[in-house]
Amino acid sequence: MTGKAGENSIMEKKKVTAIIRRQEQIAEDIYDLWLETDLCMEAKAGQFVSVYPPDGALLLPRPISICKIDKNAGLIRLVYRAVGNGTRIFSGMHSGHKLEILGVLGNGFPIEKADEKSVFVMGGGIGIPPMLQTVISLQERSKAKNINAVLGYRNERFLMDEFSMHCLAYAATEDGSYGTKGNVMDVLREHSLRADVIFACGPMPMLRAIKEFSAQNGIEAYISLEERMACGVGACLGCVCKTKEIDAHSKVNNSRICTDGPVYYAPDVEI
Repeated sequence: MTGKAGENSIMEKKKVTAIIRRQEQIAEDIYDLWLETDLCMEAKAGQFVSVYPPDGALLLPRPISICKIDKNAGLIRLVYRAVGNGTRIFSGMHSGHKLEILGVLGNGFPIEKADEKSVFVMGGGIGIPPMLQTVISLQERSKAKNINAVLGYRNERFLMDEFSMHCLAYAATEDGSYGTKGNVMDVLREHSLRADVIFACGPMPMLRAIKEFSAQNGIEAYISLEERMACGVGACLGCVCKTKEIDAHSKVNNSRICTDGPVYYAPDVEI
């Protein structure tokens, strides 16, 4: 497992005020938000932050994966889908507005596992954004043999051009309007792609297929689980998954996705 229970304690997290530097809508219900915050210096690919709705409009923060990290400019980028009251509020905010965020949360992708290996970076739906920084971090480390991004969309694609700037990128769309018709697994079959390591984030059916595919083909796979979260710091046990190991907090075969994950070595979790 990439993260051990209790590794990220509540005391290590910081609630800070971030300033919106820019925001735009880039697809249907998909928003691209850049925040100025010192948390960028600590952030890693695959981690997330919890964003609090302003003025106490809603009680609980919304967990959003980090799409991109710009340490030079002091920014983190969040690309999210506006689906409920909280994210709808965020989508109406503009440059100069302030947001309270808690971070940096979770354990990210073990980029070093791709050293001297071929790697698939796979994303589906709103699991695509965190994979952009994963590709960038792999490229910056410069030790992977080659990197292929495989991205699955319903129809309207976003961030595809940016992935293509950093690696060879393939897309699948459900309606066949772009790339391969079908899902990310159909892309692998259509292009006969091979890899030694997989990093992935997306809906559960996609992750199950990737876990099965990696087991059948002897591929090391690390998957980021998407889950509804409440506290985001492991206190409420609202986001758990079944694991091989016994959790030090709950004393059962559960893992708190917000602290022990969201990234796991695929064989270690039951999905």
